Amino acid sequence: MLAFNVAAQSIARVSAVLLGAGAWDVAPLEIVTAGAERATLHFTFTRGGAAGAFDFQIQASAFSLDALISTGAAIWSTQALYAAGALAAGVDTTSATQRELITYTATAAPAESFVYGPFALSNVERLRIMARESGNLAAPGTLQIELRIA
Repeated sequence: MLAFNVAAQSIARVSAVLLGAGAWDVAPLEIVTAGAERATLHFTFTRGGAAGAFDFQIQASAFSLDALISTGAAIWSTQALYAAGALAAGVDTTSATQRELITYTATAAPAESFVYGPFALSNVERLRIMARESGNLAAPGTLQIELRIA
């Protein structure tokens, strides 16, 4: 018997100019990802001027609805990086973790596309992608993000 993995595709950010002065998107789209195991992001970026670049941040929610959030819990959590500390015998090791934002810098004036992922969606009910211009703040570029989940 053959089994096919069905994927769903959504627009995580419609093609639009990023906000000026390096401001993050005000109301990023929320995508329901309940039951999905992994996601891949497809970006299309056209810089607004020389040195155009953008930052993005993957945010996940373990809650399907804001009303289900327990007191004191955060609605959205940001993807983080982990760096293991140096291991030495007889001494405790200190490792570091920090929230992550990712920067893409355009290499030319025409639209550029790239793929990020796939990445795991363990116990993620909703996903959103924050974005902002981080290169030429006076000439924000245009960005579209497509999300594919499986």
